[in-house]
Amino acid sequence: MNWLLVVLGGAVGAPLRFLVDRAVQRRQPTRFPWGTFTANTLGCLVLGLLTGAALAGTAGEGYDEFVATGLCGALTTYSTFSWETVHLARTGHAIPAAGNAVATTLAGLGALSVGLVAAHVIWP
Repeated sequence: MNWLLVVLGGAVGAPLRFLVDRAVQRRQPTRFPWGTFTANTLGCLVLGLLTGAALAGTAGEGYDEFVATGLCGALTTYSTFSWETVHLARTGHAIPAAGNAVATTLAGLGALSVGLVAAHVIWP
């Protein structure tokens, strides 16, 4: 049954990632992969918030499979982030590539931390 929760979470997260990416890229038509950056940061925020809820004892059975692995695993995308970063570097945009690597890492960690703190405030 655990695999089904992962599949269902992924079925929600993957289209959500696609929609976030497309919505952001339409508004920011630049070489920098703002859509993937936004999806990854949003996924980290959601994971932090919901992990905080789980630590407070408010998450139900199957949380890890559905939310953490399925939903957030599909919403965030390390492979696309990596490909876009390498593509930027290989096409002569080394500074934006480095910026993407640093900014995505820091934004993800920051968003996860904000989510955990917010969850602690919501569910003390």
